[in-house]
Amino acid sequence: MKIPKEIRTYCPRCKKHTVHKVKMFKKGKESGLRRGVIHHEWDKKGYGGQKFPKQRRKAKVTKKVALVLECVECSYKVVKEGIRLKKVAIGR
Repeated sequence: MKIPKEIRTYCPRCKKHTVHKVKMFKKGKESGLRRGVIHHEWDKKGYGGQKFPKQRRKAKVTKKVALVLECVECSYKVVKEGIRLKKVAIGR
């Protein structure tokens, strides 16, 4: 799906329709110090191995793509809910 670089849409901070820059949402680096990660590593330690079965077959063909819209006037960012797409192209 082709998405333009700039979209004119509503900005909740400006309370009017303004031009927004469009970017794809990128996931940040995961922390290894979260409680669940530490707990899982502890359970895998020693005899017994993997705590739950590893996913062998990929269930879905597409990934959800979330878009970040940044207002040009006030630089307020809004993350739009992800939609399932095979291919995304931003800009022309």
